Amino acid sequence: MTISDNQKKYMNQESIHGPDNYKPLEVVLSEAKGVWVWDVDQNKYLDMMSAYSAVSHGHAHPELVKVFRDQSETLSLTSRAFYTNTLGPYLETITKMTGFEMALPMNSGAEAVETAIKSARRWAYRSKKIEPNKAEIIVAEGNFHGRTTTIISFSSESNSKDDFGPHTPGFISVEFGSTKAVEDAITDNTAAVLFEPVQGEGGIIEPPQNWLSDVRNICDKNNVLMILDEVQSGLGRTGKLFAFEHANIRPDGLILGKALGGGFMPVSVFLSSKDVLQWMNPGSHGSTFGGNPLGSAIAKRSLELLYEEGLIENSRIMGEYFKNSLLQLNSKIIKEVRGKGLWLGVEIDPKFISGKDLSKLLLKKGILCKETRETTIRFAPPLIIKKDEIDWAVEIIGDAFKNIESKT
Repeated sequence: MTISDNQKKYMNQESIHGPDNYKPLEVVLSEAKGVWVWDVDQNKYLDMMSAYSAVSHGHAHPELVKVFRDQSETLSLTSRAFYTNTLGPYLETITKMTGFEMALPMNSGAEAVETAIKSARRWAYRSKKIEPNKAEIIVAEGNFHGRTTTIISFSSESNSKDDFGPHTPGFISVEFGSTKAVEDAITDNTAAVLFEPVQGEGGIIEPPQNWLSDVRNICDKNNVLMILDEVQSGLGRTGKLFAFEHANIRPDGLILGKALGGGFMPVSVFLSSKDVLQWMNPGSHGSTFGGNPLGSAIAKRSLELLYEEGLIENSRIMGEYFKNSLLQLNSKIIKEVRGKGLWLGVEIDPKFISGKDLSKLLLKKGILCKETRETTIRFAPPLIIKKDEIDWAVEIIGDAFKNIESKT
């Protein structure tokens, strides 16, 4: 597929007027509906990215479009200086649905992670009585929680943190999936553990089966908060409402975002108990846009639609079908298919093709996907995807693999 002058124009505008902190695939998208996306030249693509799981309901979901229009024409922003008739209903909906007592609304996923860190530290000092400025939070190697200065301070990726120092102290990094490593890192100053139940940017890496249960027990034994970041994995992406449900445990704090905004708004939240969030008093934390009327209305309806339209169950059924279909290709290129629900990481053999080149190849054939960690292709279509659409994608992927294998 040749890049048209029309597309080059838009690409050049981004390159000239913005820094090169992303490396997008060479396509200029202009409209979308459901699981399909079109570029400025009206070429059609199947979206297997969902904006990193943020478009779980599909593009331009009619119910969410209606809420967006109605609320934006009524009241969109007031700041938290006033009460509104949308925030309360949203908070009630999300706390009842998740089983947590309280929710602190923010915008981006990184903001919600920062909120969790601040909440855990304040709880540690005021409830657990850790010595001032000594609180530690245990994190996992290979993590991705965002790109703020504090969050990159405990990243394992050098490019995420090089020359952005001085880095924020107070974080202890351990091997992801190792119970012993968590146990050994616990001290009297440990306030919390902060983990992803599945490492998304790491390549859809799942921990050993009993690890989350072990971590839950360790936290209970040592009066440590267990906080999980489900910004990507939550809200039906893995075939359950939350990925931690596969382990039959409950965390003390939960971070959500992306799909919470229905593909329209940046909406995130930190959920926890009254015991933890009681210490977030006026002036301690906030956001001008966090909990705004428009975002609250969208988030409330997004949550309701997960059940009304059976999106969680569809993720489970179609995810199993998609995974099995990929495995049945019996391609030498596929080393492993990881993940649950509609969140799959296909580990490819780099001797055949790189992840980046495979993404480019599938783009030419009408599939939008992206590599992560160089050798993993992540497939995360909207949770509304149907069997015939998966069949179409698998046929395209299978043909591409056969063509690659024949040339190697």
